[in-house]
Amino acid sequence: MNTQTLYFLLQKCGSLEKLKRIHGKAVTLGLLCRKGQHLVCKLLDTYTKLGSPVDAQKVFNHIQNPDIVSWTCLISLYLHTSQPYKAFSIFSQLFHSGLRPDSFCVVGALSACGHTKDLSNGKIVHGMVFRFELGSDPIVGNALIDMYSRSGAIQVACSVFKTMETKDVSSWTSLLNGFIKCNYIESARHVFDEMPIRNSVSWTAMISGYVQGDVPIAGLELFQEMRAEGKDWPTVITIVSVLSACADVGAFDLGSSVHGYVNKTNLDMDVTVNNALMDMYAKSGALVLAQKIFHEMLKRDVFSWTTMISGLALHGRGRHALEVFSDMSNSGVMPNEVTILSVLSACSHAGLVVEGQSVFQKMVQCHGIKPKIQHYGCMVDLLGRAGLLREAKGLIEHMPIKADSVIWRSLLSACLVHRNLAMAEMAGKMILELEPDDDGVYILLWNIYCSANRWEDALKTRKAMRDRRVKKKPGCSWVELNSVVHEFLAVNSVHYIRADVHCVLEAITEQMKDLYK
Repeated sequence: MNTQTLYFLLQKCGSLEKLKRIHGKAVTLGLLCRKGQHLVCKLLDTYTKLGSPVDAQKVFNHIQNPDIVSWTCLISLYLHTSQPYKAFSIFSQLFHSGLRPDSFCVVGALSACGHTKDLSNGKIVHGMVFRFELGSDPIVGNALIDMYSRSGAIQVACSVFKTMETKDVSSWTSLLNGFIKCNYIESARHVFDEMPIRNSVSWTAMISGYVQGDVPIAGLELFQEMRAEGKDWPTVITIVSVLSACADVGAFDLGSSVHGYVNKTNLDMDVTVNNALMDMYAKSGALVLAQKIFHEMLKRDVFSWTTMISGLALHGRGRHALEVFSDMSNSGVMPNEVTILSVLSACSHAGLVVEGQSVFQKMVQCHGIKPKIQHYGCMVDLLGRAGLLREAKGLIEHMPIKADSVIWRSLLSACLVHRNLAMAEMAGKMILELEPDDDGVYILLWNIYCSANRWEDALKTRKAMRDRRVKKKPGCSWVELNSVVHEFLAVNSVHYIRADVHCVLEAITEQMKDLYK
């Protein structure tokens, strides 16, 4: 048995028990002591894939005088197991061992610095790039752009990009991603438009950037453009981003069209895609279709269960959501913070106070999840909707976390529904202390004072709004027609079909007048 045979066995290895047998055979034959770094790296990689990084470290520790390839494999191991601090520590040990860093280990070190936003050490590694003349390699330039972007130094990332001798599509995409990470969506689009060559990764990055930047319509338009060009195929990430945008604006027809594409390209077996489809259908009002996908899934993760519970909560199906939560527990899948939040939201929308309180109490006792401010917010909303305003206020006062504006706004809404104007006034003032430029609260307080005939206080509220130059934000709505989503603002007068819309509305108004004559 030689190195090639063991390498082949490692490629086919699917269990930790078999891997340890192969490892033992390699040690017995002395294949790890001679020039067998590639076999060592394959061992390290296989241990990592099978969830045993500790064993991988032991393999490395037994190597006499590890070369640069072995060190780089170990750095990659810790990066892939989300341990960037450990990865950078290994790089430091490599450097102090006297070995000359190469492009691959430097890229690993820069990736570690980027993930920890460690700009100081990132600059030190950048200095090494100059010292060892590694800057001509595009992968090093790309890694520098990514590191500086993640650390918030986008201007330095731009400087690196401009000085790169060779720029490939990954270089352009790295800069594009950098602007997106720093929330400069317009600059990202400028880079995207300037790209000499695009691939599915760059398309996906820009579409995802729009969706994450709360500009879903632009993301959907870009996806339509991508499909029209037909050069690059959408990836799983592209599809998930587009479905997320469809969910945000309720673009049911376009979402259904994407579902058809998913079925044609056999992406319907991907759990992440199915989760996104469920979310899109639930938020678009087609709960039955969301449930159909959920029941047909062969494999479900925690996000699948959470998405289904969230969809049922959105449609006021509280008891059904609790049943699904019970099924989840019986299936052996452990809930996470978002799952509990969805269950509490379901109880809130359905008025299930006792059940919601029970779930909240069991968070720590049964699931070991410490309540966050969002969970307290759900409980305040649950109590407020049920008219238990004193209990809601008491919970806020005894919370171990300082209440934010969202929680006070939830109490304010409940007070207005249940006509407790004194508590509503108190909640409104607390919101303005936290967010003095919230236009909606000024309007609500003004309405409260007017309904109580407290005209002087109403005028003071209006004056405070004027003094702070707070303006009411215009309302916004979306309409999907023939798979195209149209956005309308209350103050907008430039939409190209606005005149036609007004003409139809006037005709409807005249017909209604005739009906009531």
